[in-house]
Amino acid sequence: MPEEVQYSHSTEIPGLILGTARFAEFRFEPHYHLDCHIALVTSGVQRQSFRGEALLLTRGAIQLMPAGEVHDGVAGADESYTLRTFRLSPALLNGLGEEITGKHYFPSQAAAVLQDSRLAEQLLNMHATLQQGMNDPIRNESYVLELLESLFARLKQPSPQTIAGALSSPQLRIVREFIEAHIADKIVLEDLALLVGLGRFRFLKLFKRTIGMTPHAWLLRMRLEKAVALINANRNMPITEIAHAVGFFDQSHFTRAFRDAYGVTPARF
Repeated sequence: MPEEVQYSHSTEIPGLILGTARFAEFRFEPHYHLDCHIALVTSGVQRQSFRGEALLLTRGAIQLMPAGEVHDGVAGADESYTLRTFRLSPALLNGLGEEITGKHYFPSQAAAVLQDSRLAEQLLNMHATLQQGMNDPIRNESYVLELLESLFARLKQPSPQTIAGALSSPQLRIVREFIEAHIADKIVLEDLALLVGLGRFRFLKLFKRTIGMTPHAWLLRMRLEKAVALINANRNMPITEIAHAVGFFDQSHFTRAFRDAYGVTPARF
């Protein structure tokens, strides 16, 4: 089985690099990184030496490797293994850490291996979603913030800040009016948060508590409902034009989201 390595850079989340690899004979000699790594094995076993200890990484484990820690890696039991990694630059990690924990600086994390199969699967799903590269910044930002919140909560060093309260009716009206006026535009989480004078993480938590949906899910539904109205108003309007008119940047993404929501494609609605 050939070995494969692929890296992709997130244009929507600067400082994030996603890695996907399958290794059999390749050996990572002792090395270190200048950024933080979150690594997950999806199949097989990686054998690793770290600070004089031998580790076996399998599916369900989450490895956190901060900058500067020396480690190696090789396939265990002479078999291939697959690996998914998130590389977070110091600037990105500190920025997200401050948003989530409320600290003015984000303390450096010690290296750790967490045995948490549920969180590991969530991280793998997030990795796959981000790697698809679909132009959906508000979804990707929300996904990263929520799952890193879960990760920091698991570590408890430091814990995520507790967000109490809800958005007011005037705040919700401001957000809705902005979205309706810019439905065809690229909307990021910060756009909505700044409308009501909040940071991204606080806005995300308050919006979800108030509405019962994430901002991304609510925006997606608004776009789909607007698409339904356009389809009903003009049966001859091309599907591609409808997709662009409500903020989808490619027809395949629009068709997939529409079918997931209504059970049929836009053309058959």
